[in-house]
Amino acid sequence: MLKTMTLQGFTGQQPAPGALDLPRSPQKLPFTSEAESEASMSEASSEDLVPPLEADEAPDRDEEKAAKKKKSKGLANMFSVFTKGRKKKSQPSSAETEGDSESQSVPAGRLPTVEELKADLEHGRLEAAGPLLALERELQAAMAAGGMNEEELLRRQSKVEALYVLLRDQVLGLLRRPLEVAPERLRQALAVLAEQEREDRAAAAAGPRPSALAATRPRRWLQLWRRGVAQAAEERLGQRPAAAAEGRTEAERAFLHMGRTMKEDLEAVVERLKPLFPAEFAVVAAYAESYHEHFAAQLADLAQFELSERDTYVLLVWVQNLYPNDVINSPKLAGELQGVRLGSLLSPKQIRLLEATFLSNQVASVKELMARALELESQRWTQDVAPQRLDGRCHSELAIDVIQIISQGQAKAESITLDLGARMKHMLLVELAAFLKSYQRAFDEFLERRKQLRNYRANVIANINNCLSFRMFVDQKCQTPQDLPSHLLSPLDELKSHGVDTLLQSLFGVLKPLFKRFTRTRWAAPAQTLEEIISVVGERLPEFSELQDCFREELMEVVHLHLVKEYIVHLSKRRLVLKTAEQQQQLAGHILADAELIQRFCTQNGSPATWLHRALPTLAEIIRLQDPSAIKIEVATYATWYPDFSKGHLSAILAIKGNLSNSEFRGIRSILDIHTGAREPSKSLFSLIKVG
Repeated sequence: MLKTMTLQGFTGQQPAPGALDLPRSPQKLPFTSEAESEASMSEASSEDLVPPLEADEAPDRDEEKAAKKKKSKGLANMFSVFTKGRKKKSQPSSAETEGDSESQSVPAGRLPTVEELKADLEHGRLEAAGPLLALERELQAAMAAGGMNEEELLRRQSKVEALYVLLRDQVLGLLRRPLEVAPERLRQALAVLAEQEREDRAAAAAGPRPSALAATRPRRWLQLWRRGVAQAAEERLGQRPAAAAEGRTEAERAFLHMGRTMKEDLEAVVERLKPLFPAEFAVVAAYAESYHEHFAAQLADLAQFELSERDTYVLLVWVQNLYPNDVINSPKLAGELQGVRLGSLLSPKQIRLLEATFLSNQVASVKELMARALELESQRWTQDVAPQRLDGRCHSELAIDVIQIISQGQAKAESITLDLGARMKHMLLVELAAFLKSYQRAFDEFLERRKQLRNYRANVIANINNCLSFRMFVDQKCQTPQDLPSHLLSPLDELKSHGVDTLLQSLFGVLKPLFKRFTRTRWAAPAQTLEEIISVVGERLPEFSELQDCFREELMEVVHLHLVKEYIVHLSKRRLVLKTAEQQQQLAGHILADAELIQRFCTQNGSPATWLHRALPTLAEIIRLQDPSAIKIEVATYATWYPDFSKGHLSAILAIKGNLSNSEFRGIRSILDIHTGAREPSKSLFSLIKVG
């Protein structure tokens, strides 16, 4: 699973208080004709908009006047729905703001005048929206009925529109800072907005009609509200970030501010506004889309510039990880934003370019840091600085430093996306292989040129021990054998082998004259000679105690191989030809005893080379046997265990058996023709032995 960086963990700061703290200074909404409407409103009276109510109609009026009277009374009854229950002057309603005490309530049965509606709207009484809508409909009805000239209709319409300007400013002003408004008052404003949206839809469904009145619908207040949300998002995200911890870049502070602000504001919208807003307003989506759009625009602009290495990384972390995981899919927002298609903060092309830059920067940084670590290590060698001791082992920090450098580089990529982490892993393994090759070359140079230094052997052991950490790291990174490049481990194998050979060089130099005794004494006393050899080896083994256990075992396998190989070398070089079966059996017995001594000693000291156990006993059996057919079987079996056992090696052994005829000799040798080229040996023994 992705190693996700949380917003809180990335910032290291506490969330800023005051989510959705919209600007305190009121801003003029983008509405037009307000001044003209206000001017015309000052001259308007109730007769401009509503026919006067005539309570004492004469009974002899004609039918037309009676119909008009009935219509006026019907409109008055409609207004009474909105004015019913109004408190008197001494009892202001809860919806009234300061200064409402000067406003007179409208008695039941009488239409509010223009001045009264204007006063109500100026004092924030949203109840005036109902009578105002009725006036708009009455005006439409009057136009449809005829009987009123065009100039009068337009004059009255201007008064209606002036009142709508006041209502619009009141409603959208409240929705501008919704968290600062009492819930009941916010519901009133939303109800007015919803009613206006329904009227817009009805007008759109009815289609355009011939009319002397100017077209006023759709008014699109819902769009204006959404535009206000977008402006609020821009203002909130565009605020100057608070002072951040030392070391952060300007871009990093901007990302942090925008991400935290967006998250906290959207959470406030979900918790406090969504329960109040009508579902069709999609308030969460409106705020989310506005914040996302501004956030994306800011990042897109930033991505056009040449960013520093750190800013490139931080930008990718926000776009690919923190924003989708810690903001959009945070516990409080994930369910709410599931159906909102916000998309990515940057385009795929921009992301690909930034990722390529990041990978290039990161690989170059890792390469430089590893080279610097090797340079420091090499300086310690040449300055003859003794390595550290850790748990009784010689220890070097080089492997730990390099592994940490690579791990941090990959973790950095994985903190963006897992896919980027996988691509980084491949690139870093390539760089690791190149580094290990450089490490091997530097170590080889040290081995050849610094033998006189006092801490030479300790530093050799410390660097051999480094191979264990590198091996474990590579095994961890390459989980399957197919993923494990051979060129990655070959420098380590060569470094270890060269180091082990160097450590054993002096020991093998001491053993060389001892092995020569086998030839000089014509194998008269092989047991005593071999015991002396084993004794010398045993005395020198403590010199290798500071190796890691696995490498001490590998070193013992090299010692084991050396003892068996040198024994076979000198056995093959003897100048004695044994012509009787008794002599051959006696030599075979000596070889078996020596093989047992070598095997027991090496095994007790940790040699894992069980593959060498048959090398000497089988040669002893070939020397002991007298039946050519039995010898052929033994040789054929031997060749399956040691594929590098050649005819030359066999001839050197058969030369000891002086009682074989030429035809028997050739017949035994021919048995190896069957196995020639059968397979390559997994480990070399006879290929290390030169004969002839």
